[in-house]
Amino acid sequence: MLNIIYYPVSGIMWLWHWVFDKITPDSPNWNGFAWALSVVFLVFTLRAILYKPFVKQIQTTKKMQEIQPQMQAIRKKYGKDQVKMAEEMQKLQREHGFNPLLGCLPMFMQIPVFIGLFHVLRSFNRTGGQFGMRMEPMSVKDNAETANYFFSAEQVQNFLEARFFGVPLASFITMPGPGQPQWEAFMMHGAPSYTRLGIVLVVVPIMIIASLMTYLNARAAVKRQPAAALESQQTRIMNMLSQYVFPLGILVSGPFFPVAVLLYWVSNNIWTYGQQHIVFGRMEREEEEARQAKEEKNKANAPKPGARPDRTKRDEPTDESSEASGDEATDGDAPESGSKPKQGGSPKRGGAAPRGPAAKGKAAGSKKNRQAAQKRKKSR
Repeated sequence: MLNIIYYPVSGIMWLWHWVFDKITPDSPNWNGFAWALSVVFLVFTLRAILYKPFVKQIQTTKKMQEIQPQMQAIRKKYGKDQVKMAEEMQKLQREHGFNPLLGCLPMFMQIPVFIGLFHVLRSFNRTGGQFGMRMEPMSVKDNAETANYFFSAEQVQNFLEARFFGVPLASFITMPGPGQPQWEAFMMHGAPSYTRLGIVLVVVPIMIIASLMTYLNARAAVKRQPAAALESQQTRIMNMLSQYVFPLGILVSGPFFPVAVLLYWVSNNIWTYGQQHIVFGRMEREEEEARQAKEEKNKANAPKPGARPDRTKRDEPTDESSEASGDEATDGDAPESGSKPKQGGSPKRGGAAPRGPAAKGKAAGSKKNRQAAQKRKKSR
């Protein structure tokens, strides 16, 4: 069942080793670099395939941070009703297009590759058996004459004899010492000798770099989190695990992993660090461009300093209503002589004031009546 993982991993590694073996000199040290580069580019190939899921993961994480306050409100409101809280959470996630599985996809897809690489590297030296598998240990001779998935027996011998800074790529600090089959398997055909101190001197710096890169990646991700997301206890716990526990775990487990696996971890973290800066930088530029475009649009629609707001678009009547208003105004300006308002009718509000001689005479009569009333009042 696990062969569906082991064969693709060994196939990609075989392809890159074939490329670098053609361009490097034929010597144990250079052969070691060719094998190391095949592991590094196995990582790069995988991460290139996972680039789009990684971008989706970033977008999903950002959405989760944006809706975090609403999720906290739901937890507070339905804390005693777990079923109702779960329903409201799912409803909120659907409304915002949030899918938690997309955020975990890149990490989940890397786990099988890591397990596959660990198995393939250990399968170059099967003199000590295989962890978690019921396989009888091979002799040093049989191991060197047995193919390893895509790698032929000749390539297995080349891997065992290769050296990376003087040590085999499949060696690890806690492996059995000199005289044991696992140690002697790397000494085939007069291959250069190595020491445990040499393994320590190679493994420890790689462990420290891997741990440091893990911390830097976690720190960069935490810095981009909004303040609202940090209010969640779950987010704070995950931040603590990613920044401190995971890097410490690499230092603790490093002595049990082969050199090539640690190279895989370093390469993976270096890719992640660069990819995060590229993706986040692009997203920040897009957000800044969208913000500037919105501000320019608002400025273009805003009235100039000292000018009244332009309401012509709001208050401008349509052509039909303008014509109707014009007709009514014409009729009001020139009423027919002797016309009277209908019984029970009332004058229209907002209509045009009456004009002409009749209007002037009426105004003059009103003025004379007021003057006569004032004189009568004084005479009394």
